[in-house]
Amino acid sequence: MTAIVKADLGACQGYANCVVGASDYFDIDDDGKVVLLQLEVPDAERTRVEEAARSCPVSALSVEG
Repeated sequence: MTAIVKADLGACQGYANCVVGASDYFDIDDDGKVVLLQLEVPDAERTRVEEAARSCPVSALSVEG
């Protein structure tokens, strides 16, 4: 089953911890908000992407499914 990455742009404060953990899934735009580069997370990548999402200090990211 493929998981989906979700972002709460209203909560994002641009810390970029997620980018450090998974730069192939997350980036920060010119306004300091997270950009999701990929939405679907294959099982082989799930642990790494979940850890990157959990590294967000304001809990703006989640991996669901």
